[in-house]
Amino acid sequence: MSQHPLAQHLAQVPDFPKPGILFSDISPLLKSHFTETIDAMSGLFSAEEWDNIDCLAGIESRGFIFAAALAYKHNKGFIKVRKPGKLPNVHASIEYGLEYGSDKLEMQKGDGSRVVLLDDLIATGGSMGAAAELCEQVGYKVTGMACLIDLKALNSFVYKDMTVRSVIQFHD
Repeated sequence: MSQHPLAQHLAQVPDFPKPGILFSDISPLLKSHFTETIDAMSGLFSAEEWDNIDCLAGIESRGFIFAAALAYKHNKGFIKVRKPGKLPNVHASIEYGLEYGSDKLEMQKGDGSRVVLLDDLIATGGSMGAAAELCEQVGYKVTGMACLIDLKALNSFVYKDMTVRSVIQFHD
């Protein structure tokens, strides 16, 4: 299976943020191919699906980049899924495990909107799963999940029969 052409613009950084982790740095890609990246992520959903999405929820912090750009492109709302201490009027929070530790996410009260969750990368599915659960706890309906990069070798993540759609997949 051939890789998406945008993958060639990623920088692979060994031992970051700690030894044994191979970090896919999206900085060079966003610097030189931002519009193409957002268009590729937009293409993960059909026109009909976009019609049934109210808001894009970005997981802090790189998920904000994609959720905000897609919200603008499709005239949708933007919702923040934040790390602790960054958000006023927190309605709920959730702790979750990462591939290299643990963390916590917080959100404000939802309003029943249909949301798609976005992040830059899915590794084990810890943050995506926690964010999806948190979205529902605060009152949103998760209708989809997407990321730029999926490290398929590390996960077989599914949330309520939904898989994460991605532009770039690494299988090993």
